[in-house]
Amino acid sequence: MIIQRNAVSGTESPGDLTVRVEPSDALLDIYVQSKVDYLFLDSIRKAVKDTAESLQVHNATIMINDFGALDYVIRARVETALRRAGGGN
Repeated sequence: MIIQRNAVSGTESPGDLTVRVEPSDALLDIYVQSKVDYLFLDSIRKAVKDTAESLQVHNATIMINDFGALDYVIRARVETALRRAGGGN
């Protein structure tokens, strides 16, 4: 999937996260902001990367602001933002 425009998904509610996706000429860049990043940074990044790769997204900037989301919420929010940014293809 080719990222064509900026897109967002998610909320700032406890147990959720916000995801911002932007087109990029570079490789996949993932930025994570979380109060529990010292515990879960690697697993958050892995969930984001795996979701992007499953949609064949390789050139995007993905910014995560985590509020305690579980793995399935992370994957769902990332997929939603990526599909919106890719035109829903």
